[in-house]
Amino acid sequence: MCNQVVMEVYKKASIKAWAEADKPREKLILKGKASLSDAELLAILLGSGNREENAVDLSKRILGEYGNNLNALSKRSLKQLVAFKGIGEAKAVAIVAALELGQRRLIEPGTQQPKIESSRMVFNLMRPLIGTLGYEEFWILLLDTSNTVIHRQNLSKGGLTGTLVDVRILFKIALEHHAVAVILCHNHPSGQVIPSETDLRITKKIQQAGLLLDIVVLDHLIVTEKAYYSFADQNLM
Repeated sequence: MCNQVVMEVYKKASIKAWAEADKPREKLILKGKASLSDAELLAILLGSGNREENAVDLSKRILGEYGNNLNALSKRSLKQLVAFKGIGEAKAVAIVAALELGQRRLIEPGTQQPKIESSRMVFNLMRPLIGTLGYEEFWILLLDTSNTVIHRQNLSKGGLTGTLVDVRILFKIALEHHAVAVILCHNHPSGQVIPSETDLRITKKIQQAGLLLDIVVLDHLIVTEKAYYSFADQNLM
């Protein structure tokens, strides 16, 4: 019973009172970043907690509120984050910035551009970029003769249920990059991957325009956080 009380006091104590090897910053230095839990990494960003909680406990509470899911946390607004006791605007901004950097790292192209061999590869490439958005975005992937991605670009941003696409701008960009093929991608914030009538119409329109310019529209993917729909896989191209 006594040991339990001691542990509770230790748990609530300021991180400064912890053993050196247990402090998140020192632990990272001594053991490396992989040794830290999500809560400990978040605690380093926060720097401090509140009167009732140290930074680690506060971090655990924040993560617990979103099912210990970093993707869910990354969707929270500044207003939602500052609602936590001990989180001011500066700390909220630090959290948002860190999670955004992590997201951008996932989508940043490497030195070697990927060669597209399946719809799954397109999904893996685009899911970190648009899969978790709360609104629709329409993107194109431009490919060369070997199906290697030479460029990708956002064409439009929309609302919860749709986004507009200017076919002329799409093919202007494709011609500027000397693309021989294009893959269309957009997300459904609802999580549903079934194409709408609008999705079907715009795909057909773009495909027909591509025929005139000798640019092949290989596929159109509807992307969500956990799944995707490929027009080509469904024989709709």
